Amino acid sequence: MRPSDPLEARARALAMAAGTDPDTRIPNPLKPGKTMPAWTGFRDAAREAAQAERIAQAVAPADAQPAAYRDAPLAVFGTHEPNTLGQMRNCMGVGNVVAGVLCADGHLGYAQPVGGVIAYEGQVSISGVGFDIGCGNMAVRLDTPFAAVRDRVPQILGDIRRAISFGVGRANAERVEHPLLDDEEAWAASGMAEYRQKAAAQLGTVGSGNHYVDLFEDEAGFVWIGVHFGSRGLGHSSATRYLKAAGGKDGMHVPPAVVEEASELGARYIAAMQLAGRYAQAGREWVVERVRAILGGAVTETVHNHHNYAWKERHGDRELWVVRKGATPAFPGQRGFVGGSMGDDAVILEGVDSEASRAALFSTIHGAGRVFGRKEALRRFSRAEMEAWLARRGVMLSGGDLDESPMAYRRLPDVVAAHEGTVRVLHRLRPFAVAMAGAGDFDPFKD
Repeated sequence: MRPSDPLEARARALAMAAGTDPDTRIPNPLKPGKTMPAWTGFRDAAREAAQAERIAQAVAPADAQPAAYRDAPLAVFGTHEPNTLGQMRNCMGVGNVVAGVLCADGHLGYAQPVGGVIAYEGQVSISGVGFDIGCGNMAVRLDTPFAAVRDRVPQILGDIRRAISFGVGRANAERVEHPLLDDEEAWAASGMAEYRQKAAAQLGTVGSGNHYVDLFEDEAGFVWIGVHFGSRGLGHSSATRYLKAAGGKDGMHVPPAVVEEASELGARYIAAMQLAGRYAQAGREWVVERVRAILGGAVTETVHNHHNYAWKERHGDRELWVVRKGATPAFPGQRGFVGGSMGDDAVILEGVDSEASRAALFSTIHGAGRVFGRKEALRRFSRAEMEAWLARRGVMLSGGDLDESPMAYRRLPDVVAAHEGTVRVLHRLRPFAVAMAGAGDFDPFKD
């Protein structure tokens, strides 16, 4: 008789909620040729859900939030695991919360789900913005036809790898000059002046994880450059400093560290956040221009957004700080670049005006969203599977590992469809070249 598993009942419930027979036999990835009951594949999710429940009261005790901000509305797009929804509700139980949104690409994050949006009155969540302050996407369309570069894609990828620093190469070999580095007032207000030299050395580096430089072909046959990364060590160091100063914790199921906008700490954090946001934007602009110079051609269209940031916005008759973690602003007419995975199409979206858009706090997805965590993806999939997927799509990959494989992500069309009525698709972009940090490259700066 096998020993009882305390997670079995919960794992079985999660399997059934996902439409899976808990007793179906599935391949055991750790024992080739062996099988295991399907419910065991939900054990990790069950463990996280149990942990979330245990700490929910500690994270958001009922009497800790002002009565006027309790039970704020939460708009949920798409379907989510119970632990992701639980984490989002826990976050909304702390601070002057007016409304929340969970986008269809949402999944567990540090303190607040990725894909989670929370509007605060007079407050900002350091945890909600997260460690990679100002992480975002930038895409530009060139007047260069794909047909003009098709035969030299391997050379172009090699040139990109030589020009752009990925992964462990955290200092840029090419010194980047930018007015931001000389803005004495901004550096002083942020409290991060001592980090300026390191920031100068890292400006224009991409890092690792899910950060990338991609090349696409659009429906008209023109080339697009797309990049995704953030503020590197400056953002991570800023978040770490102010999270500690606010008495916050680093972890998944922890209370969000929320600070008053009008306090000295809040003002200094906001200054640091805004500096890191400018830095991330400058880095993406430099990388895109460097890649454009390799490809040749002129820019005919530009789309650029942060998706880890807090904005002061008017919603209805109230001025609110809207904290978006892994979520793209999508006000009517505002465009956003949203990537799928290394082997799937990306899209250029535009926000529309609707009741659903207002309920979404004019926010939308920032990507396809993970289905499997990094460790699970490395355990579950093979390099051969990933390479076969890319070959079918005609994508040439430089770097990357199984934790970023297409199989680890949702399918972007499904995620976009969940936000129907809030955005419309302007362009669909087919990837033909992807550059990322290689397997084993280490990046100390969390997303």
